[in-house]
Amino acid sequence: MDTKISVCDAPAPSNGNVCCPPKRVVSSIQTSVSPSVIASCEATLGRHLARRLVQIGVSDVFSVPGDFNLTLLDHLIAEPGLNLIGCCNELNAGYAADGYARSRGVGACVVTFTVGGLSVLNAIAGAYSENLPLICIVGGPNSNDYGTNRILHHTIGLPDFSQEFRCFQTVTCYQAVVNNLEDAHEQIDTAISTSLKESKPVYISISCNLPAIPHPTFSREPVPFFLGPKLSNQMGLEAAVEAAAAFLNKAVKPVMVGGPKLRVAKACEAFVELADSCGYPVAVMPSAKGLVPECHPRFIGTFWGAVSTAFCAEIVESADAYIFAGPIFNDYSSVGYSLLLKKDKAIVVQPDRVVIANGPAFGCVLMKDFLKALSKRLRCNSTAYENYHRIFVPEGQPLRADPKEPLRVNVLFQHIQKMLSGETAVIAETGDSWFNCQKLKLPKGCGFEFQMQYGSIGWSVGATLGYAQAVPNKRVIACIGDGSFQVTAQDVSTMIRNGQKSIIFLINNGGYTIEVEIHDGPYNVIKNWNYTGLVDAIHNGEGKCWTTKVLCEEDLINAIETATGSKNDSFCFIEVIVHKDDTSKELLEWGSRVSAANSRPPNPQ
Repeated sequence: MDTKISVCDAPAPSNGNVCCPPKRVVSSIQTSVSPSVIASCEATLGRHLARRLVQIGVSDVFSVPGDFNLTLLDHLIAEPGLNLIGCCNELNAGYAADGYARSRGVGACVVTFTVGGLSVLNAIAGAYSENLPLICIVGGPNSNDYGTNRILHHTIGLPDFSQEFRCFQTVTCYQAVVNNLEDAHEQIDTAISTSLKESKPVYISISCNLPAIPHPTFSREPVPFFLGPKLSNQMGLEAAVEAAAAFLNKAVKPVMVGGPKLRVAKACEAFVELADSCGYPVAVMPSAKGLVPECHPRFIGTFWGAVSTAFCAEIVESADAYIFAGPIFNDYSSVGYSLLLKKDKAIVVQPDRVVIANGPAFGCVLMKDFLKALSKRLRCNSTAYENYHRIFVPEGQPLRADPKEPLRVNVLFQHIQKMLSGETAVIAETGDSWFNCQKLKLPKGCGFEFQMQYGSIGWSVGATLGYAQAVPNKRVIACIGDGSFQVTAQDVSTMIRNGQKSIIFLINNGGYTIEVEIHDGPYNVIKNWNYTGLVDAIHNGEGKCWTTKVLCEEDLINAIETATGSKNDSFCFIEVIVHKDDTSKELLEWGSRVSAANSRPPNPQ
């Protein structure tokens, strides 16, 4: 049976371009023939779930087997369009599904009841914070055990099986407990479609004895989804555009700043269209890096308050009007609440709402519709960009290293910059890599991902696995600190096992450097590992893997030449030894301001 996906308002595979993760929306999944009758022995819940995952664009599912999900895994393996990726632990399986969803538009993971579910929970919370559609499937207890007062293994010893369910309620947008076949079809379809519509994770628990049992509701190919497109209130849209145009057209030096919710609003192209027409300088918030093309002629860099790209903050904060599209203002993105912005100068555009300065707010107005309509109403005004052009001074180069001088971090990233192209993607781990990777200039088509809102250290290992699996035509370059790597190192094994060719730069500076700059103590020093030796042991002669240690610039040049040359088809692990105090100046500034925000005394009662 031919299956094709038509686009409207739900996730679809990525095109990998910097300018916007794709118009990721499966509005309807249609078949070119009428749904065929399935042999009764194959008309099972397990097959239906597998077919649904394939239909929405999932071709890889990340899993950890457990006795409650084994029969379900059999059915997923049997689906020709699905590839089961076995992970070393549930946390990494969740992180991998997160990374996969960033590229494909939706991801999926399968774990076992409670011990697996609570292990993957942290990753699901991170995906929720980043507005990623993710299908978390859990193999649950036998349907006969519900309501029997029995105590099961993999539980906390109580006859109540709802602990896992209650934990997932706060980090998913829909929860389905499938313990009978009568409504299984409806529950599964509702959960998956809700994830696509809301762009959030969902939880599906399936009793372990149900996946292989035929049932009449599964006797035909799944009826195509139709996810109706979200629509703006036209009167509200017209009023919002009129008010915003009047506000911006009277400004002398307006600017525009893209935020991370451009992704969930599917408004990246509309944002660029507005930038093309209005003449304003274009900046992005740090968590929106990669969503707006940095090759745009008026792109001025990352707006991150005191740690912004050079000359970017000066232009944004001195503007007399700014339009923020999809921002998230938290303590990290505001550098400890220190941004010099004024509400009465700002238009804040959220995925379905527009707020203009201290004045009116307009609900039921979609961001992409608003930006497109606004682009036709604004007068071209390049004053702020001309000011930027006048004050701009090209960035300096790191001091030239002496022969065999210990490698400096700024020299490392100077060489990583040269590796980037449209065939690469960058994954930045929580830590100083946040700040160093922000300074990379992304060529057209180069992907970029990091987890700023949740900031879970160790996220990047699983995310690298998932992202690389989703886009095998790109080479992923991951920048990971030693402290973060120690949290989730095991799934380097899964990368090698699946023939991935990512490059990991393991930055070994002896501890949790980002924590040191917020608040130092002996707890920020970690046990040093022989990282290349660890990866060699994991490799164990199976698959393609190459490792090396780098101590100086000469070593780094040789390592990059090998990784991009003779080892281009291999997983490459490059351990970079740097001084424990060698950090970006941005981290020093950011850390001191976040520390000040964290240490504010209680308000007087």
